[in-house]
Amino acid sequence: MKKFINNVDNMLTESLSGFAAAHHDLVSLHLEPNFVTRKHKASNKVAIISGGGSGHEPLHAGYIGYGMLDAACPGQVFTSPTPDQMLTAAETVHADKGILFIVKNYAGDVMNFEMAAEMLPFEHATVLTSDDCAVINSTYTTGRRGVAGTVIVEKCVGSLAETGADLATCKALGDLVNARTASIGVALTSCTVPAAGRPTFDISDTEIEMGVGIHGEPGRRREAMREADAIVKDCIQAILADLQATLATDTNKEILLLVNGLGATPLMELYLIYHKAASLLQQAHLTIARSLVGNYTTAIDMAGASITVCVLNDTIKTLWDAPVHTPALRWGC
Repeated sequence: MKKFINNVDNMLTESLSGFAAAHHDLVSLHLEPNFVTRKHKASNKVAIISGGGSGHEPLHAGYIGYGMLDAACPGQVFTSPTPDQMLTAAETVHADKGILFIVKNYAGDVMNFEMAAEMLPFEHATVLTSDDCAVINSTYTTGRRGVAGTVIVEKCVGSLAETGADLATCKALGDLVNARTASIGVALTSCTVPAAGRPTFDISDTEIEMGVGIHGEPGRRREAMREADAIVKDCIQAILADLQATLATDTNKEILLLVNGLGATPLMELYLIYHKAASLLQQAHLTIARSLVGNYTTAIDMAGASITVCVLNDTIKTLWDAPVHTPALRWGC
């Protein structure tokens, strides 16, 4: 294993320290327990908190700031954060209108966020993201996995919270965005958790994992490597099948298309994927009103990509367009 590491046990703290130093104008780092908050605490708004295992950067700390999160709780690599991280973060950023947790649907994350929520002395709610249409159940989850669609939920809910919306309204919006979003990922290689020192799974140079999870969990099937267009076509077909009911009742037919890198895929390839995905979606009579291409929810050093489609309505589109100023996502500010 060749990685830029001094000591595996200190890697997360050193990385978080570098992140906080690089973005000192936007975020503050808190240690023991570890969590990251906005540099300047917001007031009189629902506080939005997310988190999960590290290794998915810029998710979640990269989305702290105006128009998105108030705090993020990073666990060790691919390991859920602990309830005391979430509880302390919530107490730090609470701004008199309650706490909304945005939690990817993995068993450890769900359990620990629930434990923290039970100890909170103020109003709270949770949005579970479950946009991964590759599998229904897995060892790691209590249903569908939360993957890159989480970014869209965090952006829209975060922007709504900035308007002063109450906790129930913010939760309802988060659930709505999640229900209108579907993702699927493809891995060309495995990823290597630093503490393990070897690839999470074995895959040959002539194979891909269709429907891989962001921790290297198995997907729909292991298959032979093919041309990019064929792979993208299968992904889009799976997404459209998953969103069929939503699209059938939606008259607008506008979507947001996110092509996300899993950590080691060049932008050249991601834009190639976008080109084919956009063509297929347009053939399905959908209008790509908004788009995003890049590394937004990664799997450490995995070569691969995911495609996410969110079916827009006027509210979601307005909140997506609203100003945001975070280390990893910013516009309109």
